[in-house]
Amino acid sequence: MADEKTRVDFNAPTSLVERADSVVEILDISRTRLLIDALEDELEALAADEAFRRRLSDAYYDDRVDYDTVEAILGREEAMRMKLLRASIDRTPAIPQLEDDLPSDDAFYDGDISEWTGSDSSEADDESHA
Repeated sequence: MADEKTRVDFNAPTSLVERADSVVEILDISRTRLLIDALEDELEALAADEAFRRRLSDAYYDDRVDYDTVEAILGREEAMRMKLLRASIDRTPAIPQLEDDLPSDDAFYDGDISEWTGSDSSEADDESHA
């Protein structure tokens, strides 16, 4: 299915239009085809440019552009990654709430508290393997 077309009119420097007309004559293509190809190439280059991608992601996270815009520029896979990252950033983690006060040390340990004294077993193992 072909994309819907939109007419675009713009002013360009005469010298640029003359250069474009020379190129289309040599390539035997229309001016429209040359402009579409050039625009597609530029958009692909921007989508691959890290600085532009950073600006686009900043705009998306700041709600200045929507998901559909990101998808149109970067593709569905990359847009979905950004959407999932945004959802994880927007999530407010639950803050654990204690229902009661903390137990005392005696109640928590319920008896004697053993102390770690270290072990010479690792040194003995090293010596037995020497």
